Amino acid sequence: MKPSTLAPAPLSTRRAFTLVELLVVIAIIGVLVGLLLPAVQAAREAARRCSCAHNLTQLGLATHNFEFAHEHLPAGTTNPSGPIRNEPVGQHVSFLVRLLPYVEQPGIAKRFDIEAGTYAAVNQPPRERWIPVYRCPSFGGSDFDSAPTTNYAGCYHDSEAPIAEDNNGLLFLNSAIRYAEIEDGSTNTILIGEFLPANDSLGWASGTRSSLRNTGSVPFNASYSGFQDYLRDQEGMGILEVGGFGSQHPGGAQFVMADGAVTFLSSHIDPQLFQNMGNRADGEMMGELY
Repeated sequence: MKPSTLAPAPLSTRRAFTLVELLVVIAIIGVLVGLLLPAVQAAREAARRCSCAHNLTQLGLATHNFEFAHEHLPAGTTNPSGPIRNEPVGQHVSFLVRLLPYVEQPGIAKRFDIEAGTYAAVNQPPRERWIPVYRCPSFGGSDFDSAPTTNYAGCYHDSEAPIAEDNNGLLFLNSAIRYAEIEDGSTNTILIGEFLPANDSLGWASGTRSSLRNTGSVPFNASYSGFQDYLRDQEGMGILEVGGFGSQHPGGAQFVMADGAVTFLSSHIDPQLFQNMGNRADGEMMGELY
């Protein structure tokens, strides 16, 4: 019997990717990722900006509810005397403390002893609480050693000046502004806006430049080429200097007006117009300019 002969198995005609083909595929994937990533980042920033606008809406509603209950806006800061110095000495109760019951934080409000002052030992536990509605989601900074910060400041004046009882904004030292006193119209007057806290921030409970700002300079943006110099200037300010508004949103910052409307103001806004928006009764006819 003849031994069976087995035919050799045919060689496979399949071949692997060449190095050139592999590099081309990788290059195409890289280009697609490069095109997609900015769109994803833009979508995320749009979501964060929307969430920030929601926070400002809540602060506007809280301020209106406070006004309904007390028949005047909250004091920007409470202290026996002024001007307010940017140091942890004094009562310095910020308007954000007054708004706690109106932003669903009654527990923290009850624990805060206003008469004792912001820096009193009894108030250390409540002022060290992080309040989500007081922070912009786009803010990448961390909390500092003193206390959790806020990105929303009340407008106390239309130019760089000490925080005092004669300011022309809406939230200043021992203020109790009624809507009848907003002679330029609540639609045209800034109530609260975004700002970027410096490293010397005393926290959201402190009624210093840690929660009050002026319209003496147009709103800065963190991506602006001169922002680092601006931030260094902020950190190097004297104890009576305050500073202006700003944000990490591209192109400007968001504000809530005295009527409760939230608006985005560009970094390229006319400086004089922006300054006028910080004054409650300068007699300027604002119209629809912004």
